[in-house]
Amino acid sequence: MSNITAAVIANRNKKHFLGVPAPLGYVAGVGRGATGFTTRSDIGPARDANDVSDDRHAPPATKRKKKDEEEEEDEDLNDSNYDEFSGYSGSLFSKDPYDKDDEEADAIYDSIEKRMDEKRKEYRDRRLREDLERYRQERPKIQQQFSDLKRSLATVTSEEWSTIPEVGDSRNRKQRNPRAEKFTPLPDSVLSRNLGGETTSSLDASSGLASMVPGVATPGMLTPTGDLDLRKIGQARNTLMNVKLSQVSDSVTGQTVVDPKGYLTDLQSMIPTYGGDINDIKKARLLLKSVRETNPNHPPAWIASARLEEVTGKVQMARNLIMRGCEMNPQSEDLWLEAARLQPPDTAKAVIAQAARHIPTSVRIWIKAADLETETKAKRRVFRKALEHIPNSVRLWKAAVELENPDDARILLSRAVECCNTSRENARKVLNKARENIPTDRQIWTTAAKLEEANGNIHMVEKIVDRSLTSLTANGVEINRDHWFQEAIEAEKSGAVHCCQAIVKAVIGIGVEEEDRKQTWIDDAEFCAKENAFECARAVYAHALQMFPSKKSIWLRAAYFEKNHGTRESLEALLQRAVAHCPKSEILWLMGAKSKWMAGDVPAARGILSLAFQANPNSEDIWLAAVKLESENSEYERARRLLAKARGSAPTPRVMMKSARLEWALERLDEALRLLAEAVEVFPDFPKLWMMKGQIEEQQQRTDDAAATYTLALKKCPTSIPLWILSANLEERKGVLTKARSILERGRLRNPKVAVLWLEAIRVELRAGLKEIASTMMARALQECPNAGELWAEAIFMETKPQRKTKSVDALKKCEHDPHVLLAVSKLFWSEHKFSKCRDWFNRTVKIDPDLGDAWAYFYKFELLHGTEQQQQEVLERCIAAEPTHGESWCRVSKCIRNWQFKTPDVLRAVVRELSVPI
Repeated sequence: MSNITAAVIANRNKKHFLGVPAPLGYVAGVGRGATGFTTRSDIGPARDANDVSDDRHAPPATKRKKKDEEEEEDEDLNDSNYDEFSGYSGSLFSKDPYDKDDEEADAIYDSIEKRMDEKRKEYRDRRLREDLERYRQERPKIQQQFSDLKRSLATVTSEEWSTIPEVGDSRNRKQRNPRAEKFTPLPDSVLSRNLGGETTSSLDASSGLASMVPGVATPGMLTPTGDLDLRKIGQARNTLMNVKLSQVSDSVTGQTVVDPKGYLTDLQSMIPTYGGDINDIKKARLLLKSVRETNPNHPPAWIASARLEEVTGKVQMARNLIMRGCEMNPQSEDLWLEAARLQPPDTAKAVIAQAARHIPTSVRIWIKAADLETETKAKRRVFRKALEHIPNSVRLWKAAVELENPDDARILLSRAVECCNTSRENARKVLNKARENIPTDRQIWTTAAKLEEANGNIHMVEKIVDRSLTSLTANGVEINRDHWFQEAIEAEKSGAVHCCQAIVKAVIGIGVEEEDRKQTWIDDAEFCAKENAFECARAVYAHALQMFPSKKSIWLRAAYFEKNHGTRESLEALLQRAVAHCPKSEILWLMGAKSKWMAGDVPAARGILSLAFQANPNSEDIWLAAVKLESENSEYERARRLLAKARGSAPTPRVMMKSARLEWALERLDEALRLLAEAVEVFPDFPKLWMMKGQIEEQQQRTDDAAATYTLALKKCPTSIPLWILSANLEERKGVLTKARSILERGRLRNPKVAVLWLEAIRVELRAGLKEIASTMMARALQECPNAGELWAEAIFMETKPQRKTKSVDALKKCEHDPHVLLAVSKLFWSEHKFSKCRDWFNRTVKIDPDLGDAWAYFYKFELLHGTEQQQQEVLERCIAAEPTHGESWCRVSKCIRNWQFKTPDVLRAVVRELSVPI
């Protein structure tokens, strides 16, 4: 039993790893700090790293110090030695053996890193390119910095290039600009002695130089004895002079700059510049002299002689010759001009004046005389004097007009046209000759057409244009529509209306596919209108309507064009033709009736509407237009009868609403409520009927009935934003603020991201004096509706004055082109008394959205307070032309039942009275 127990115990204590081969890389005792057995051949003495060193075998102190320094150098804590994975000083396991597991792990990590690198490669490359581009923009190369200057070298002329100075001397300043040498004047005796080859080592008392030596007495200037060669002395002086001139000459042009007031500069200018053989000059002089003596009345001979002398440096001789030639030939234009060129400026004026007395009809001489003058006033005087002698010179008139101011230039041009006008036959001959010589130029043909139109031959204009296209095509010229349309626009600007219409008619169909004709012609008309070429646009519309007479869209565009740029008569004539071709188009009938009505012709408007009824029976728009016509002209009974007929034949929601509104406006509230009660039964999903019913009940002080009406309406029309606001405002007026908040909250839940509901909720809090709640709600509103201009406009004026500018900048970043934000910024400038900027921003606002009535009202009020009468009238006229219909304050006034007959100016003035000046 004991034996069994011992065996079991032995098996139990036996370790599981006994008899199993050691794993790869296993070193016994490493875990408890043992290093194992090594031999000297491997790493030296078999000693543990922690053993105390034996001083007998210790290395020298210098070696130990060197070893310690190496160990310190091994532990490099620099950032460049930092590794994200292993920290400083490299890997922790760099001294361990590298086995297969390590290799497999490294392979796995390499594959993972490669895959991650591929994912990030596109982003890294893009980031690298962006950084490189930014670096190159911030630090461009020298070549890039001077690239614009290199490009501008293409425009440098040869004269400018020759005036560029050479690169300066590299020597220092003292060597570059040495101090002027001082010379002591010597007597002639010394020069003569040196020229004779004599040498001396002492001073001659008679030379006058003894006084230069201290202690030597000078008895006086004695006359030197001996014969002197004056010719050699002169040559020596010239040699010295040339040496000095060469020392101080300019390195750029070779001109002497040493003594600007002295005679040397004048002498230098007399040096001949001709580098040829002197014998050739002599032969040319003899030849030209012979020509002058043989034929003294030949101006080219005198001009050639003068230029020869000028080339050889004898300018005065050239001047004398040319003046003799002018005396011999006083009628030669070229001689006088050459004489003026050779003379100095002051003398040239006298010469050219003499020439003008001899040849007063020479255009070139008068232009030269004007060029010699430096002041503009003197130039004008010369040209006006010239025009007295040569009134038909186009060149002189053009030069004179260019010097005048716009008003005087206009007078001169009118006079020039009178003086330079040629006869029609001569102009026609010139054009015919030009057409023969240049058969490929279209401008010659268009000029001929303009000429015929100017002379009243209207029937010839179209023929000339058609013939021009035929001729140009025969000569291989491509007919370009754009170029010809530009010619038509230019013709209209010059006043040739028939010419531009003929050009448009001739080229409008060239190069246009059949299926693209309509859109292409509409684009052409809009382009011409944009270029203010209204006759060209009218011609395009006329041709398009001729080809597509039943297209309502073209008729409408043409009608709007005539409304904006034409007259009332042209609009009505166009609309009559339009309704004849498109009788089913209600808007064309209504535009015609409105045009008659606005002109005060009510019977004619009634007649148009009656014809419209025949063409479009039971048309809602025509019924309502007829009702509006009668009600605006105080024919209320007629309007009632028309509405009764309309309810019987075309009972639409709008007809029911207009019927109730007419009764409401006439203060027949019970009848209006009866009609509305019937209407909401038939059309429960038309919100305006419910709104009118509730407002009439409020007017009758029946607030409970109105609240019930709004509650029922919201169930039927939950997406109508005005209904939610009307219901909340009613509860607010009743003093139940909590219910008003609840209604607006339910409205926002039912209609998310509607800025108007948020704005009304904010204003409810502001009217209650709870500004902090309003600010919190504004922040939530801007989070839900970040691009709502109404909210940003309100947020600007909710801030304190110092913070408004910052808020306006944020608003403009979010809603740059929102009219409400622009209006708020305009009011902000107004409150800061920056009136010029305020006016500019008001103009931007009404230009972006001319339908916003509030912007017009604030603009008009601003001009009433700070503008001139002309500016006020301009804003009023622009507002009437725009006919705005939107805006919070505008709609509150225009939709008030008491103001139901207000026109645009009346609404504008009423809104202005309600607005307050922003502070």
